[in-house]
Amino acid sequence: MMEPHLYIKEMLVNLGLVSHEVLEEIIGLQRSNQRPIEALLLERGIIQNRQAAKKLLPQLGIHLTKHIELVASDPLREKFSREFAVSHRVCPVAVEGGVLTLVSDSPFTLLVTEFFEQKLGGRVNTLIVETDLFERLVHELYGNGAALDKAQDAAAPPPPADTGQTLGDIDINQIGDGDDDAPIIRLVSLIIQQGSRNRASDIHIESLEDKLRIRYRIDGVLHEVPGPPKRLQGAIISRIKIMAGMNIAEKRLPQDGRIKIAVDEKELDLRVSTLPAMHGESVVMRILDKSAFMLKLDDMGFAAADKEEFERLIQMPNGIFLVTGPTGSGKTTTLYAALSCINTPEKKLITVEDPVEYQLEGINQVQVKPQIGLTFAGGLRSMLRQAPDVILVGEIRDYETASIAIQAALTGHLILSTLHTNDAPSAVTRLIDMGIKPYLVASTVQAVLAQRLVRRICDNCKKEYAPLPDEIAALEEASEGNLPSVLYRGSGCVRCNNTGYRGRVGIFELFRLSPGLRQMVFDHRPSSELRRQALTEKMRSLRAHGMLKAIDGITTVHEVLRATQSDMS
Repeated sequence: MMEPHLYIKEMLVNLGLVSHEVLEEIIGLQRSNQRPIEALLLERGIIQNRQAAKKLLPQLGIHLTKHIELVASDPLREKFSREFAVSHRVCPVAVEGGVLTLVSDSPFTLLVTEFFEQKLGGRVNTLIVETDLFERLVHELYGNGAALDKAQDAAAPPPPADTGQTLGDIDINQIGDGDDDAPIIRLVSLIIQQGSRNRASDIHIESLEDKLRIRYRIDGVLHEVPGPPKRLQGAIISRIKIMAGMNIAEKRLPQDGRIKIAVDEKELDLRVSTLPAMHGESVVMRILDKSAFMLKLDDMGFAAADKEEFERLIQMPNGIFLVTGPTGSGKTTTLYAALSCINTPEKKLITVEDPVEYQLEGINQVQVKPQIGLTFAGGLRSMLRQAPDVILVGEIRDYETASIAIQAALTGHLILSTLHTNDAPSAVTRLIDMGIKPYLVASTVQAVLAQRLVRRICDNCKKEYAPLPDEIAALEEASEGNLPSVLYRGSGCVRCNNTGYRGRVGIFELFRLSPGLRQMVFDHRPSSELRRQALTEKMRSLRAHGMLKAIDGITTVHEVLRATQSDMS
């Protein structure tokens, strides 16, 4: 017959609660630091609370022992201290034939039978009983004591020390009211919850030498908040890994995962990335808030003329339309807005993305999986056999993907995709640098949209002021001589966390290939010449569009200058 500790290991794995590797790691931790096994399981999120653990008894094949009689004796009391018995949920009740009988109200005590045998230097038989019976036996063996008053909470990991630190405005020492919920579970939930409430796009948890740093990216700027104690680092990162379906035993390699969670009645999708660093793993959680996702072109921030031209371009039957900008500039949001605008029953739309950030109704979306050979190029090649009207390619990264996209555009498909370039004209030269022939680029690319995100002035603390000399100079350079007598800025308030900004809006540069520009592309002219020609044809640069928004009181001149440092107009 299989030993009890081996049997329960197999049952936990078979039930899908934990892998062999993770379980062995947890048991190893228990042996090294002698913490209660139930506390470690709670920390890792393998069990949610003691009541939920008790419900596993029938599935684990464990039968409760109903009646046990104990005769209190000094030899038994010497086996464990009262504090050890209460924290580890074990109580010695009898010694017979060299075998010590222990009782516990936690089925997971069976996992560490070997630990108790080594500690006591002999064989151990463990019986599982109800909590009431366990507490009565502890009382009979040790007598009255204050420790029993904490028996229900003893298996949970200790709460954060009273350091006075706060996670934003919330005291980490008051991270939940439930007596049976593990503090680490509540703390991680709190970190995510506060990120959502602060409108953060990313949560950064960084392991530094002497502290665990937590930062939220709000409106494109990172803000640090006081974090939990450094000693909770391992437990917090392990909890996030479990939620994201990662391997918590693997700390040497980067990992990616995904978490779906509801916060304040909103459904959040978190993309999780871990990276090994000098002092522990760094974790970044990107928050994808489906309820706050903008899908209407009217909300994007287009100038009226550019919006009209954008709508015309995405209704074209074929060709390539590209969106460029750095990571986090809203390219995916713009493309999804375009898809939503043209998503009608008369058209078949397919996307190939890495990853699929949001699920759009009525659109066939394909997730890239390079590990099985499903790349952008492979997915795009297969899509052409599905007879689509419009194809969205998450990113054109290499020659193969670019070549297939060009061929698809030539055979009557509209291709929407992204590139990483600083401005719009550079996108066509980038395709040529990838190996695409200039005449193919000139004949297929319809337009390129470059974009950035700038912070909006907080409406709650928005105030007028007279423009400063450096601001007037920037306006004269980029706003076509339309100089205002007043500008606007935020003075800082509680609503905007004293930054003067709340929310973001897009600024755009729409590069349309006119016949003259197509000839220049065909002749493989440099992007600087393409840009100068486009500006003479009334293309509005990123900076010029941003300055118009500053004049309108939507953002500030300095915010536009910050976001368009590479704009050479």
